[in-house]
Amino acid sequence: MHCKLIGTPVQDGSSRLGCEMGPSSLRVAGLVATLRDLGHEVEDLGNVVRPEISTMSHPNPAIRQLPEVVAWTQAIAETAYASSANGFPIFLGGDHIISAGSVSGLAKRAAEKGRPLFVLWLDAHTDLHSLDTTDSGNLHGTPVAYFTGRPGFDKHFPPLAAAVDPANVCMIGIRSVDAAERGFLAELDITVHDMRYIDEHGVVAPLKAFLERVKAVDGMLHVSLDVDFLDPAIAPAVGTTVPGGATFREAHLIMEMLHDSGLVTSLDLVELNPFLDERGRTASLLVDLTASLMGRKVLDRPTRSF
Repeated sequence: MHCKLIGTPVQDGSSRLGCEMGPSSLRVAGLVATLRDLGHEVEDLGNVVRPEISTMSHPNPAIRQLPEVVAWTQAIAETAYASSANGFPIFLGGDHIISAGSVSGLAKRAAEKGRPLFVLWLDAHTDLHSLDTTDSGNLHGTPVAYFTGRPGFDKHFPPLAAAVDPANVCMIGIRSVDAAERGFLAELDITVHDMRYIDEHGVVAPLKAFLERVKAVDGMLHVSLDVDFLDPAIAPAVGTTVPGGATFREAHLIMEMLHDSGLVTSLDLVELNPFLDERGRTASLLVDLTASLMGRKVLDRPTRSF
């Protein structure tokens, strides 16, 4: 496979500094060599550069860094669209606002191909706020609302060439949802498997059902992996830690199932904050999980010491 690495050094969607170092950390952790060892062709396209920002404001006084986030979203969307013409784009974040750009650009490409885009959202949060409803003002809590065409982004964010059907979004690992977002979920057809569901049923059945839906309609599948999907005991390098996340074994099983399906066409690796890491253990785990997605089997995992 032709893997295209795209650094997205964005930290403007969060109030905590550090995620802009995420792309470098993943490269230092050996992502390129790991993918090549698995037999893939790897092209590192470098980092997306944020264009000049435009002056803008919003009635919601809580919002942080709106001009910067809008500029990043436009640039990442254009890069996602261009890089998805051929090859397998891997977006190295950066906080989760990068998905506003990556997914919207990929949705445009999918629409041109006449194929539906599906999104597997591996996260502790639903990220369904709009500019009007966010109380924290941290725009990394808004990408799903944006790329599914929810109201509240007009006149600020780039117009969507194609929105993702909420019914094509599956969320696994959810465990921190506020009242407003619970209301939005009740209005939408997004499939949500929170951690209680995973505790009761495991990850195999819900993921298998979702993959069968993607396959049935020849869909393209984008995977968006947030560090806080994982339990902070194994992945501490994130500013939004929520206890009770996915275990090492659950996460690798999901990735191996995704590989076996042959359906995944692109990937986000987001919210890695190296400043909060412990000797690179979270960056190394994300590289290992990417390797499982790209073909490494359980018996092939390296022995590591930390």
